[in-house]
Order: sequence, then structure tokens, then C-alpha cells
Amino acid sequence: MIGHLRGKVTEKSGNTIIVDVNGVGYEVMVPTPDYEASTLDEERKFYTYHAVRENSEELYGFSSLTAKKIFELLISVQGIGPKAGIAIMSLAEAEEVRNAIANGDTAFISKASGVGKKSAERVIVDLRDKVGIPSRYGATEVKFGTAVSAAEPDEALDALIALGFPLKEATAALENIDTSLPVEERIKLALKK
Repeated sequence: MIGHLRGKVTEKSGNTIIVDVNGVGYEVMVPTPDYEASTLDEERKFYTYHAVRENSEELYGFSSLTAKKIFELLISVQGIGPKAGIAIMSLAEAEEVRNAIANGDTAFISKASGVGKKSAERVIVDLRDKVGIPSRYGATEVKFGTAVSAAEPDEALDALIALGFPLKEATAALENIDTSLPVEERIKLALKK
């Protein structure tokens, strides 16, 4: 299993990039926010999901551990495969996707390519209790499809997930902690809860 890759982005096409790691080029499918944030000849780290099927092997990459965990939750839903999962993750930043699921926003999820209304409803029913509380309420807007710069992932949330917190508990631990505090301070405060 390939957990992550760190290397130079050498090619971009569609939502696929080639990451050169010491002379070996890995083809990685990434969601739109990560694709648009990647520039050629830039060194990047991607947390990867290695999908092995009977007739193919594919790598899916994410700039944050939170995005990877949300993707893994998405593909655990019956009828949602890796391609549909990437399509959902391509709608907006990982936090926006998580927030849409937490709010039960089926209209947002169904805007993903290859995801119909019934599949979107299944995603909400299966994952709403697993993604944590909403960070904000109301409808979520599709932010990608046009060139929009990617926001920074929440490093404190990524750190808590890396420490073994499930996504739901990690978001709950960071609730009501001032986001303007340094990452280390936010993590300390979350761990004291």
C-alpha cells in the first residue's frame, strides 16, 4: 500500500498529475482543488489511496489527510466508487464537502459527475453521523470547475486524524477553538477536551 508520495509534479492532464519521485513517475488522480493548486516542477506531497481492482491499479491523491479520510468514507458507501468519490471531492475543498454532508445537502452532492439524487441521498444517510458537526449551516456552493485558488487545509484537523482520532471526533474536538490560534495551540486545546 502506498500511503503518500512526495515529489515533483512533472505533468498535468485532466484531473491526473504525474509525480516524479526519485526518477519514478506515479500517475495520480486528484480532485480539482488539488489539481488547480499544483504547478509544474513544484514539489508536492499527496496522501494516497491505492485502488486495486481485477484489471487495474489506480492512485488517488489528496493534499490533506482530512481529504483522504473523507474520500475513504465516500467510497465506503454502496454505489460510490473511487471515480464518483473523486467527482464529489472535486466540487469544493474537503471541508466544504464534509460540511455539505454534515448539513444533509443532497443537492450539492448530486452535482458531482456520475452521482445521481439517490446516490447523494445514500451518501448523506450513511455518512452524516460519521463526518462530525457542520462548521457552518446552509447550502454549499460548488466552487470548482473554474480556476479558483485552493484554500489551505486545516493542519490541526490533519494532525488529530494522524494521531488516530476519527474524523467525527477530531472535528468535535476542534469545535469552538479559535482558528486564528497557532496550529500547535489548537491541537493542545483539542487534546485537553
